[in-house]
Order: sequence, then structure tokens, then C-alpha cells
Amino acid sequence: MNFWHDFFENENPIHIEVGMGKGRFIIDMAKLHPEINYIGIEKYSSVLVRAIEKQTIEQLPNLVFIRMDAEAIENVFEKDEVAYIYLNFSDPWPKDRHARRRLTSVQFLNRYVNFLAADGGLTFKTDNRPLFDFAIEELEPAGWKAQVITYDLHNDAALMEGNVMTEYEEKFSSVGNPICKYIIYR
Repeated sequence: MNFWHDFFENENPIHIEVGMGKGRFIIDMAKLHPEINYIGIEKYSSVLVRAIEKQTIEQLPNLVFIRMDAEAIENVFEKDEVAYIYLNFSDPWPKDRHARRRLTSVQFLNRYVNFLAADGGLTFKTDNRPLFDFAIEELEPAGWKAQVITYDLHNDAALMEGNVMTEYEEKFSSVGNPICKYIIYR
């Protein structure tokens, strides 16, 4: 066993959401999939508090939160420990000089490899088309491959099946913004 399996007291797969915000997505996922352990990672205490309040009510045994900067993420997980990664509506860091801070940059994709299981994957959703285009351009240099790419998730019946929305996804799609999504693997 490793630290996280010891923590959850089981051998269930571990899925993480990096930049979980108020926690709606990861809480809903934990409710839908009690056979999976979820770890939500958030940098900002101000929004993390909202998720903690919800979890205090829900008391989901397969969910825990970590307040941390994602730049240190590889220090929290062991090799092959994480089965899946979710990035939802991440901060776009729009200035070119901040590109390395984007959670879909080559730098971050290389960090994820250090702890993502060999058969693991990563899902990214955003309404920010320039960020999505950047994310796609980063795949090949980082050695990742796309399994699915869509520029309009909510008009793709197959991909919408079982789609769990974030607060931002609901807000942006309700005003007509197309939601971009990719599913990638190593």
C-alpha cells in the first residue's frame, strides 16, 4: 500500500482534480462513484472553504481536499499512484510569459507523468478557446496523445452522456459559450 491507499483504507483507484474551485464537480463525482477515491487540489483557501463546507454536510468517505499550489503536485503522489486527472476551467494565465503556469503546459504534463498510472488519462474542459488551442499544441511536445477532442461538448451526445458539470461549465454553457474538452493519455 501507499500513503493515499492507507489514508482511504482501501485499494480503490485514485482520481484527482487539480484546481477544483468550490468542489461541485469532484463532490458529484465522489457521490456517483463510491468505488473511486477522489482528491481535490485547490490553491486558494477562499474557494476551498466552500468545498469543505459541502463535504462537511456530505461526509463522503472517498473524498479529501488538499490546499496547495499545483507546482508541487509531484511531491504529493508516488509513481503510478493516480489513475486519472481532471482539469476543469483552469486559470488561463493569458499572458505569454505565464504559459508555463497553465495546467495544460508541457511543464505540467511532464509533472503528471511522474505519478499518473501507465494506463491513466487526463480530461480537460474549458470555454476559453485560446487556452484550449494552446493545450492541444502542448500535447505532442510533451509526448501525450489525444483520444477525444471536441470544440462543442454540449452538442456531442456521446460525450455528454454521463458528463458531470462544474459551476463554470453550467454558467458558461447557459449563455451559449461552447465548451471545449479533450481526453488525453501517454
